[in-house]
Amino acid sequence: MAPGGGGSGGGGVNPFLSDSDEDDDEVAATEERRAGLRLGSGSGLDPGSADSLSPQDPVALGSSARPGLPGEAAAAAAALGGCGETPGRLSIDAIAAQLLRDQYLLTALELHTELLESGRELPRLRDYFSNPGNFERQSGTPPGMGAPGMPGAAAGSISTLDSLDFARYSDDGNRETDERVAVLEFELRKAKETIQALRANLTKAAVKYLYFLPPEHEEPIKPLEKRALNFLVNEFLLKNNYKLTSITFSDENDDQDFELWDDVGLNIPKPPDLLQLYRDFGNHQVTGKDLVDVASGVEEDELEALTPVLVQKLEDKISLLNNEKWSLMEQIRRLERKLSPAFHQALLSFCRMSADSRLGSEVSRIADSEKSVMLMLGRCLPHIVPNVLLAKRERMVLHLCQELIPLILCTACLHPEPKERDQLLHILFNLIKRPDDEQRQMILTGCVAFARHVGPTRVEAELLPQCWEQINHKYPERRLLVAESCGALAPYLPKEIRSSLVLSMLQQMLMEDKADLVREAVIKSLGIIMGYIDDPDKYQQGFELLLSALGDPSERVVSATHQVFLPAYAAWTTELGNLQSHLIPTLLNKIEKLLREGEHGLDEHKLHMYLSALQSLIPSLFALVLRNAPFSSKAKLHGEVPQIEVTRFPRPMSPLQDVSTIIGSREQLAVLLQLYDYQLEHEGTTGWETLLWVVNQLLPQLIEIVGKINVTSTACVHEFSRFFWRLCRTFGKIFTNTKVKPQFQEILRLSEENIDSSAGNGVLTKATVPIYATGVLTCYIQEEDRKLLVGFLEDVMTLLSLSHAPLDSLKASFVELGANPAYHELLLTVLWYGVVHTSALVRCTAARMFELTLRGMSEALVDKRVAPALVTLSSDPEFSVRIATIPAFGTIMETVIQRELLERVKMQLASFLEDPQYQDQYSLHTEIIKTFGRVGPNAEPRFRDEFVIPHLHKLALVNNLQIVDSKRLDIATHLFEAYSALSCCFISEDLMVNHFLPGLRCLRTDMEHLSPEHEVILSSMIKECEQKVENKTVQEPQGSMSIAASLVSEDTKTKFLNKMGQLTTSGAMLANVFQRKK
Repeated sequence: MAPGGGGSGGGGVNPFLSDSDEDDDEVAATEERRAGLRLGSGSGLDPGSADSLSPQDPVALGSSARPGLPGEAAAAAAALGGCGETPGRLSIDAIAAQLLRDQYLLTALELHTELLESGRELPRLRDYFSNPGNFERQSGTPPGMGAPGMPGAAAGSISTLDSLDFARYSDDGNRETDERVAVLEFELRKAKETIQALRANLTKAAVKYLYFLPPEHEEPIKPLEKRALNFLVNEFLLKNNYKLTSITFSDENDDQDFELWDDVGLNIPKPPDLLQLYRDFGNHQVTGKDLVDVASGVEEDELEALTPVLVQKLEDKISLLNNEKWSLMEQIRRLERKLSPAFHQALLSFCRMSADSRLGSEVSRIADSEKSVMLMLGRCLPHIVPNVLLAKRERMVLHLCQELIPLILCTACLHPEPKERDQLLHILFNLIKRPDDEQRQMILTGCVAFARHVGPTRVEAELLPQCWEQINHKYPERRLLVAESCGALAPYLPKEIRSSLVLSMLQQMLMEDKADLVREAVIKSLGIIMGYIDDPDKYQQGFELLLSALGDPSERVVSATHQVFLPAYAAWTTELGNLQSHLIPTLLNKIEKLLREGEHGLDEHKLHMYLSALQSLIPSLFALVLRNAPFSSKAKLHGEVPQIEVTRFPRPMSPLQDVSTIIGSREQLAVLLQLYDYQLEHEGTTGWETLLWVVNQLLPQLIEIVGKINVTSTACVHEFSRFFWRLCRTFGKIFTNTKVKPQFQEILRLSEENIDSSAGNGVLTKATVPIYATGVLTCYIQEEDRKLLVGFLEDVMTLLSLSHAPLDSLKASFVELGANPAYHELLLTVLWYGVVHTSALVRCTAARMFELTLRGMSEALVDKRVAPALVTLSSDPEFSVRIATIPAFGTIMETVIQRELLERVKMQLASFLEDPQYQDQYSLHTEIIKTFGRVGPNAEPRFRDEFVIPHLHKLALVNNLQIVDSKRLDIATHLFEAYSALSCCFISEDLMVNHFLPGLRCLRTDMEHLSPEHEVILSSMIKECEQKVENKTVQEPQGSMSIAASLVSEDTKTKFLNKMGQLTTSGAMLANVFQRKK
């Protein structure tokens, strides 16, 4: 029987066609061609011959040649032959059965493979090749000799397919390798199928275990979950063009193939991408009922065998992941923003957006329209806007904004072309040439609605470039829009962009923009950025920006810094753990450096800058103390919440400095305050690290700094006083009484033992006294607090007086307290203590202090309390006490208008000047002349004309007779200052001739011998004054024209100014020569 080709003859029917599916034609034809190529040995044989499937073909049979063709094989061959006849169509299943019965195993295997590839798996072939029992060798049965009555026994003649001895039956040994490869490929596929089946079983078991966990039971991520999430994350990065990040991510997970989902190891369908999962998250809730019926496909014995290995691997992985988890949680705790919702809301309230929400809602509504509408708007709007007449545009600009902004933004939301979107947004930012406040708010409101709709990626790619283009625009209104946009868009930008590009834009504008309004908006936007930034590397940059903002020359910018930027930056600093470790210590160190370098001239502006910043940080510091308190875990809102006194805290500069806003709510703060006071009063501060830092480090350093400032600097004393007042009021009365006051008292050591002690006296003369008195002891106004303040001031006055120490610290205390009328009665109580004191030194000090308390005091209080005390002191046995009252009497003449009181003061001063017992009192005369020069220009005109100028004339005459040159020069110098000050007042011709000119001539007589420099100026003044009197121009209607300014020639002024550097008199008094009367 000659081998023949396998194919159908002309017009013959392909026996591989299926009865059930017409699509089998192509597959069967392919099988027929392949069979012909394998089984045919010559091209000249009849394709329709039955010999085409001859069992004598060793390759076709895959077994030993047999002498004859069995019946079934002959039938199959006849069916495949078909010499011109059209036999009935055979099913593929029948062909497969025939091949298996005749042990044409390789042919059957090829057929099985083809069917698998075409998706038409045949159950008969699948079951046969999946059963290892079909390939076990039956011992004792020769090949081809099955048991009687068992037609399929030939299958047992081999062990497995890979053990077939192909060379034994092959007449072509070169085919052995190819056939071996085919068998191995088949077994490899079977092994992979087995692995996949096992994976599926394990996955089902793992998933069932995972989803039956109770909700509160959180387990570390499983390996299969991690691989799945890694795949989805990498897919997201690639889709959004984060290619470098994707490469890095793949390198860090080199044990995973991100090209193939099957590598994940889960025999489950691939889930949607991350974006779809996020958007669909809120639409589904997984319930226990949905998952109860999920069953495991694992046989019990298989699961028992696999479970110990799986559990051990998972436990090892869990151990490693737990260690990693705690490390990451610590990093997350430091990086995660914990701003209270109230603080966030208060921060965003500084975004200047329109109160009309129509813009935002319209953008969202139109953004869901059809694309046809969007395309039409994109085509038309660029032509509509430029053609609106300028005049009409100015009249209807508000209406245009309301109508055009939503259209522009909605079109930009939906347009598919990036170039068109860029053009539309460019139109938006250039819609109005110089947008005013309301117009900018409308644009910002629309931009925020746009940002909410399109997401961070498009905001970064489309909106930010518009801002960047106008950062240096010539119109400040445009730059203002840019600055405000950076803050308004901050919540909708990628965090990397917030902390890099946007921060750099704002920094550039802060440093370079010359418009105060723009820099103010920049500061507010920086504050908003600080509320969202989470990159610790930007902390130092933020600190430098803070210092630049605090030192800005514009008060508007500095105010915005304290209201927005500083509180937001402090909140971030607190979360980083840098408030107590860096921010506050750095500011304190800068203050100390200023004081060291400013021994000969302190930069009070910088001192104010740093100290005001510290003052603004007090609420954040107190909030930190509360949050880290031992009782913080007990602070739960339940039952009735205690009320917080309205005056419990100082009034904050902005909502962001309100402690309740920082904490989260007023109710939560009330609970914390109740626990705070109880802890301080009953349980102490042990283990309370944040509060101990305040007590043991902050307060001692502050008190040390206070001792270094110049006590005569009213501004410095006031600044530190306000700081301590806010610190004590914020931390509370118990803290002030138990932590602050004892530290001051330990340093001051108020006792009579320190009267002769240089150390004690040194402390009492420093600024520590007024700052303690006005910053700490005035925090609370209950009766016991007032008594403590009164007692402290009395002790200081006594000790300083008895030790002959300078009174600057006491004066500073009186000036600071006297500025508040609420303390006038208290100060008079202290002074009355001095008036009746047994020591003349104390009474003298009290007399001098009256002068400092009179300004701003009510006339009623002056009449009832001050005047009687001064009259008492003016008759004191000690002349020094009487003389000390003169400045206070002069101040009354300067500040009071009550006629009776003025007459009483006038009589007292007249007694000093006219009583013979004071005739030789050089000190008294000096004090009166200085007082006249100080109060004369501002005193009541009649008092000045009838009393001050005539008595100065008399004192000048008397001084001509003084034989002691030093005293004569001293009096003359003070007279010169007094006349210089009074020369700015209007003086009548009669008074000029009778008193002012004669007094100047007497003074010139003294200066001719004692101070030629003064004599030159006096001569010029007298000469010009005499000329004016002669020309009768003194009484021309010149109002209160300065006599010096109108009489002294330009040459005289030049000489006078040239000589000023050589004079010993007060420059301030000399300057009055050329001033008008106020």
